Amino acid sequence: MIIAVILLLLGLIAAVFGSIVGLGGGVIIVPSLILFGPVLTGGPVGHDTAVGTSLAVLIFTALASTLSYMKDRRVDFRIAWLLFATSGPAAMIGSALTGRLPAGPFRIAFGVFMLLMAALLILRDRLKPSPRRWPIRRVWTDAGGNAHAYGFAYLPGLAIGFLVGLVSGLFGIGGGSLFVPVMVLLFQFPPHVATATSMFVIFLSSLLGSSVKAALGEIDWLLAAALLPGAWMGGRIGARIARRLSGQGLLWLLRATLLVLAIRMIWDGIGSL
Repeated sequence: MIIAVILLLLGLIAAVFGSIVGLGGGVIIVPSLILFGPVLTGGPVGHDTAVGTSLAVLIFTALASTLSYMKDRRVDFRIAWLLFATSGPAAMIGSALTGRLPAGPFRIAFGVFMLLMAALLILRDRLKPSPRRWPIRRVWTDAGGNAHAYGFAYLPGLAIGFLVGLVSGLFGIGGGSLFVPVMVLLFQFPPHVATATSMFVIFLSSLLGSSVKAALGEIDWLLAAALLPGAWMGGRIGARIARRLSGQGLLWLLRATLLVLAIRMIWDGIGSL
């Protein structure tokens, strides 16, 4: 019973953080399952199964967030489908490659990636969007009637979609940790639109990535079922917080969490080499 409550809370916390900044939550679920698998499940959880289970849970986290964001019309579906054109197939490729990586190098690579994400979250308020004017111009009007202009370009957008999808499928993280800063800094997206659009792309890519994992038998369905209720609630709660608050306190907590988990993953990875 206690383990079930812990897994529910893990899904909830990961989804809340993921929805606020567009991460998707996998960046917390995957290392937690790998590092604390013996405590949570009574036995070790392989990195391939952790990634597959995370992708399965991300489907519902991203769907819950997307439905909430759609009420405020914050999802740019046109840009989302363009990004998914390459991120979806790339997520399938990444998902197929996870099991081919040894445990030690995977943990080190994931830990380094988490350090980069923590650094990006720390620096993102100091970085300014590119002034470049892109060929595709978009305008989004918020609930207060304020218009926000941003841009897009096919070639860099599709290339970014492929790279993010590959990393997403490989690590089971959803891809929002890369999509959101790129959309904000490179294409001048308003942060709320970037987060909402990212969650929709995560939903679509997670469907394809988890389908590959399911075919390979790399999803722990009982573990996913235990995480799902919290993930669904967290996805909706996180979207509500993102609509109403800046979430700076939660962001600093997320940064600290990523740093701690990253160091632990790298340490364990080096120890298993």
